[in-house]
Amino acid sequence: MKVTTPLKENYLFRRAYQRGKSEADGRLVLYVYRSRNQGNRLGLTVSTKVGNAVIRNRVRRRLREIYRFHEDRLNCGMDIVVVARVRAAHSKYSQLEYSFLKLADKLELLKKEKEQP
Repeated sequence: MKVTTPLKENYLFRRAYQRGKSEADGRLVLYVYRSRNQGNRLGLTVSTKVGNAVIRNRVRRRLREIYRFHEDRLNCGMDIVVVARVRAAHSKYSQLEYSFLKLADKLELLKKEKEQP
């Protein structure tokens, strides 16, 4: 199991927003910035537009769990910022998971599967 540290500093978020690559769909926006760290750093952003504190925390918990479950499939040395959109509050877990994996694949964040003959 890898060790992912949280992304907490404002300047790290801004660097990911400004210099990183991004992809978006109706539920999530994913920013990825290659850092010099050994492990990944994860930052989650859920605006008050998404809902009240209970709903925002539910979305955060789901996104953290999705990341934790697929952590072994992700490349190392990245700062990853996940921004939840309003539709994320009313989405099922499987829909959020599909969105995360689709965006991660577009950003080439997922490790390439080795083909076996």
